[in-house]
Amino acid sequence: MIPATYVTINMMYEIEQQKRIMRHTVEKLSGFDDRRKEVIGIYLSGTGNTKHCIEKLVSLIDESAPCVPLEYPQIINIIEKQEVIVLGYPTQFSNAPFMVCDFIKRNSSLWKGKKVFCVSTMGLFSGDGTGCTARILKKYGAEILGGLQIKMPDSVCDSKLLKKSLEENRQIIKDADKQIEEAAEKILRGNYPRDGLSFIAHIKGLLGQRLWFYRKTTGYTDRLKISSACIGCGLCSKECPMGNIRMDNRRAVPGNLCTMCYRCISLCPQKAITLLGDRVVEQCRYEKYCGNP
Repeated sequence: MIPATYVTINMMYEIEQQKRIMRHTVEKLSGFDDRRKEVIGIYLSGTGNTKHCIEKLVSLIDESAPCVPLEYPQIINIIEKQEVIVLGYPTQFSNAPFMVCDFIKRNSSLWKGKKVFCVSTMGLFSGDGTGCTARILKKYGAEILGGLQIKMPDSVCDSKLLKKSLEENRQIIKDADKQIEEAAEKILRGNYPRDGLSFIAHIKGLLGQRLWFYRKTTGYTDRLKISSACIGCGLCSKECPMGNIRMDNRRAVPGNLCTMCYRCISLCPQKAITLLGDRVVEQCRYEKYCGNP
């Protein structure tokens, strides 16, 4: 039997490790200069995949350009002052996360005259993952510069589907980095990739997944589950981009506004949170696969 003291110390260590993973984003944004830039990256990232892709792509286009998470409190003011935006998010059932679509629609007047390059990350298949936001943005007056769809390690922590070895995931990231580098070279020459923006891609996304899983992507979900294994560390509540998890009597309690990003599930030191499955198979974090603990 493992001593209770050891378990407690180990839990505390895991919590601090996960907090450290997220802390550098806050530090970078604490002195953020929101004056007009040549380009800016905006992203929703649950497990770190999309964050990495956006930061790498944007830095290759303009090494001084900032990247800001969609949940950043001053995000609207930041977007208002920019002209060229690289928008990134994970693909969910060949669709964009509802949080992203909802943000675009609720701030429809924000996009007129903006030039937007859409980036979607995927575990296996995207179809028209970039096209899902591009069509909405275009409706509100944005100019769509192009699209890039990037395969990254699977992020659905509570499903065995698409799980790969550490070596395979590291190779996926290497391939993704190469794709991003090639895309950046094209963009700098004015030749924007157009992944996911064609009519054929639209049909593939529609028939490939979106019609079959339509109800999973038309709104937020209330199906997030937190078990009695929760120790009340508060990490999930702090990191949820929707503010969908509250602490009540030192226990995490989910609400009904989950955008299925899997951030909380990938970070929970107790593996106490699930969404689509009944147990956590693997906590999928970009940092784990790239070799940065």
